[in-house]
Amino acid sequence: MKLDINGQVREVDADPDMPLLWAIRDIVGLTGTKFGCGMAQCGACTVHQDGVPIRSCITPVSAVEGTKITTIEGLNGKVAEAVQTAWTQLDVPQCGYCQSGQVMAATALLTENPKPTDFDIDTAMSGNLCRCATYQRIRAGIHEAAKMLG
Repeated sequence: MKLDINGQVREVDADPDMPLLWAIRDIVGLTGTKFGCGMAQCGACTVHQDGVPIRSCITPVSAVEGTKITTIEGLNGKVAEAVQTAWTQLDVPQCGYCQSGQVMAATALLTENPKPTDFDIDTAMSGNLCRCATYQRIRAGIHEAAKMLG
């Protein structure tokens, strides 16, 4: 099957039921998307499907054929750059394992809602777990990115 990942159409020889996460990591070789829980509860595997965040650990590759998949490696644009800059300026990550999923979710949030409240942030990010508990820094990073976006 053909998958459009980060703007590049790739022929992927995979069982249609294979989770997208494994196709991205093991077949395509993009390892920025992480395996966390395998049950769509932690958010480490978050990618965008046509701009909407999804959990790649439970999404079969057959469900994304004909759509545009964006991983952390392919994330770009004004909002993504603001999020990445804020993350760096505020030293948001601690261990960093969950951060690709956090950045993907934060970018989707700010694309939909450029001026989120703490409640909006907490609601949008609630499905993304951070074992180091950097939630205050994540929230601050999102607010900082929103300021950068004007």
